[in-house]
Amino acid sequence: PMEDVSDPPFRAVCKDHGADLMYTEFISSEGLIRDAIKSRKKLDIFDYEKPVGIQIFGGDEESLSLAAKIVDVTNPDLLDINFGCPGKKVALKGAGAGVLKDIDLMVRLTSAVVRSTSLPVTVTTRVGWVDNTKHIEVGTERFQEFGIKELALYAATPAQLFKGSENRELYG
Repeated sequence: PMEDVSDPPFRAVCKDHGADLMYTEFISSEGLIRDAIKSRKKLDIFDYEKPVGIQIFGGDEESLSLAAKIVDVTNPDLLDINFGCPGKKVALKGAGAGVLKDIDLMVRLTSAVVRSTSLPVTVTTRVGWVDNTKHIEVGTERFQEFGIKELALYAATPAQLFKGSENRELYG
């Protein structure tokens, strides 16, 4: 699910070329609960896209919980939580990969989403925030306690992605 890429026309092309499962662009939980037009528009899914997942991100339990309830009404096949996006507009606000700094928060956020929806919940994340804090295993074991259906894990940390760049100091 890529911002400004995984839109309905892109998903139609993917489906025409044999995609079995597609996702919407990731959607801000804050945008959804504030009824932002851009965020609400990303909830548009069509029958021909099925099966389709909607991916949300955020760093606040109440906001993610409310966003999950909003997503539930649109009737996708699954709901994915993004804990992997390293984009500074996302991560520095404590969402996406920024949640990896606090595994207990990551577990609470995931639990809040699972409790708030009837949809199968999946998680997309990275191995950790920086190389010496690859402690995601602790969180993934705890996810099993409350029933996530799948975990997608990226090998790179945000710090690895920006190694040598001007943004390195922002990420570790």
